Amino acid sequence: MVKNILPPLPVKKGVSPNSLWLPDGSWRSMIEFFHDRFPHLSLKNCIDRFNNKEIVTSDGTVLNADSQYIPGRHIFFYRELESELCIPFEEEIIYQDDNIVVADKPHFLPVYPSGNYLHETLLIRLRKKLNIDSLELCHRIDRETAGIVLLTKKVSCRAAYHALFADRKITKVYHALAAKTDIQLPLVHKSRLVKGKPYFKMKEEFGESNSETKIGLIEERLEHNLYELSPVTGKKHQLRVHLASLGIPILNDPLYPEITKKAADDFSKPLQLLAKSIQFKDPFSGKNRSFESSQNL
Repeated sequence: MVKNILPPLPVKKGVSPNSLWLPDGSWRSMIEFFHDRFPHLSLKNCIDRFNNKEIVTSDGTVLNADSQYIPGRHIFFYRELESELCIPFEEEIIYQDDNIVVADKPHFLPVYPSGNYLHETLLIRLRKKLNIDSLELCHRIDRETAGIVLLTKKVSCRAAYHALFADRKITKVYHALAAKTDIQLPLVHKSRLVKGKPYFKMKEEFGESNSETKIGLIEERLEHNLYELSPVTGKKHQLRVHLASLGIPILNDPLYPEITKKAADDFSKPLQLLAKSIQFKDPFSGKNRSFESSQNL
């Protein structure tokens, strides 16, 4: 049984330390490894991090810039970006109690640090806003998608809320604007979703289905229809792939059916997909919970 290792570094400005097992390699010192592994960081930035005692082993040993590089060592350090794009949209906290926070996320804001985003993410913003270092996501939605996100405040309650998603005891409803169709609705779309090319896309292939979405029509508009989507499973990009495969891709989707490139700071065409609501029975109070986004497409 693998034991959970508690990070020897505290949360810093809302950011938890990263964990890394050092790979095999011929680096002689830690500064040589860091400067090679993270080329986007300047040499001065790397040296400053060692001088600030922010790179440590799993037992809390502080590493210096000239410390010997030892493959297989488990280290912790803070992820940093020398520059980060500001997302000019604010999230809204619509509910919180002793255990959970429910947020209404805007389009374009990532939920979790990755790639070129760190502080401009829902999780880190809320940790700083609420001053809760233990705040964690229960689930994730795409950066391009807006709407309801559930987070937990305490380590002690996290597993119970995660189990709601794993056991499919959460009812999630999305709204999407997409092209008109002659397909008879409502319908249930099932397919097998696997990683596509490029690596960040998903695709359908023949085989046993591992994804399922209920699709209904809310209203017809002049040029598009407003659809209601209820995912039974939670595969990456599931709703976007399913609608695209039916010939009704979601309006302004930059990935499906084809990749459309645009500047990172182009906020003019948000993906018309909204996590409208979630419903579940609270595992602690036993109450039926229902939360709805105030946003509309």
